[in-house]
Amino acid sequence: MEIRSAEFVMSNTVAEKCPPGNLPEYAFIGRSNVGKSSLINMLTRKPKLAMTSSTPGKTLLINHFLINKEWYLVDLPGYGYAKRGKKMVEQIRAVIESYVQKRMQMTSLFVLIDSRLEPQANDLEFIHWLGENGVPFGIIFTKADKLTFGKRKESVKRYLEKLSETWEELPPYFVSSAETGLGRDEILDYIDSVNKSLAKQ
Repeated sequence: MEIRSAEFVMSNTVAEKCPPGNLPEYAFIGRSNVGKSSLINMLTRKPKLAMTSSTPGKTLLINHFLINKEWYLVDLPGYGYAKRGKKMVEQIRAVIESYVQKRMQMTSLFVLIDSRLEPQANDLEFIHWLGENGVPFGIIFTKADKLTFGKRKESVKRYLEKLSETWEELPPYFVSSAETGLGRDEILDYIDSVNKSLAKQ
């Protein structure tokens, strides 16, 4: 897929206020500081489309970006930032659950995982929650450039083995780097193939 245009449309905190219409939406979510904004900027090749910050957990909104005037890329708030207060954590959870459970246009959710880390409890809990609620999702392993090829392969394998303990069928997964562009074609081709299958229905 070639991205010809990518434009910010709106930010809000509830699914009911998201853009009207029936265009498919692909949402990106992950722990704070997983590299979500950098990944979005890499996919769209617009360095400043999604705001990046050295302070984890700054994005608290549902952000919609219209891609090729055909589908939406949705940037969801990051979760799991320990320095947030309990009230803020609950607010963010409400924003995420509102979108994931109520937004009918959401076609797939991409859960971003830092490829350098051991499987984290809050990531696994979130993935389990997606399964319980029947939410279609895939996994994107980020920051792959920080590891050697062998370490990266080993890390992904370890994560998939952990998921296999509770999942009969593993979700689609991708390995990416915002620095090198690794995984860009694979992620966009996957979105393109889903869009084409939807158009045939």
